[in-house]
Amino acid sequence: MALLLSLERNAVGTQGFVYTDVFGKPRWRLRETAEPAAYRYARVERRDHITVVTIDRPEQMNALHRDANAELAQIFDDFARDPEQWVAIITGAGERAFSSGNDLKYTASVMARGERVEVPVTGFAGLTARFDLNKPVIAAVNGVAMGGGFEIALACDLIVASENASFALPEPKVGLAALAGGLLRLPEQVGLKQAMGMILTGRTVKADEALALGLVNQVVAPAELLDAALHWAEQIVACSPMSIRASKEAVRCGLEEPSLEQAYQAQGGYPATRALFRSADVLEGPRAFAEKRKPRWTSN
Repeated sequence: MALLLSLERNAVGTQGFVYTDVFGKPRWRLRETAEPAAYRYARVERRDHITVVTIDRPEQMNALHRDANAELAQIFDDFARDPEQWVAIITGAGERAFSSGNDLKYTASVMARGERVEVPVTGFAGLTARFDLNKPVIAAVNGVAMGGGFEIALACDLIVASENASFALPEPKVGLAALAGGLLRLPEQVGLKQAMGMILTGRTVKADEALALGLVNQVVAPAELLDAALHWAEQIVACSPMSIRASKEAVRCGLEEPSLEQAYQAQGGYPATRALFRSADVLEGPRAFAEKRKPRWTSN
């Protein structure tokens, strides 16, 4: 076991590299960087500075099991590291479901064998426990967003919903609890009483009600969903990526400060704020304005 966990040696030869996988476990590979991944349960498309991620298990209502979660965690690891990718959109394949959440059939089979259900360290879909991502993520919710699927959407910065979208945390109906952030984020986003009404009954909220609650940013026809999400993303990309990251981090970290005064005093010291004022963008914006041209943003 010591040999398998060693960072200096490995069990198959003198060459190779130890890395930590998405579940936080040490692994070994021959090359320092991984080979380009071939995904089975997700699709990734990069449109200039926008990454579009599609959960691709439509026959299972885009429910997620261990391997699907691992793929999405790796995809969002790559997105976070790539300086040329500024905004991500996550959606589901087909029209029936964004994601119905945890694959309960898979979970039941794992538990029946007496095994533990593994989830990436960054949470469900690689998003619900990813607390350090300062790049925006947009959920384009088509159809059902139930349980863990709803928790993925709640972990995003914006939600664009199709008219046939629906949202619920039905875990109590199957003897579970929404512990991938849903019980914590929903009260923050819609208020305590409205959240408890959903949480304690497991009831379903349709798109129009979700808009009225302030849970989603926009409701559109199903055929217009991805275009609407891309329109939001394009508006974000038109801004300085350094400014966007500083702004998101200031909001996220500021909400965790004990008081508004302390948040106000702390915001200048957040890493993304310091990076912004060291970047070329902080000079490029005023210069472009003075020269009456579009700014040429960088990502550093």
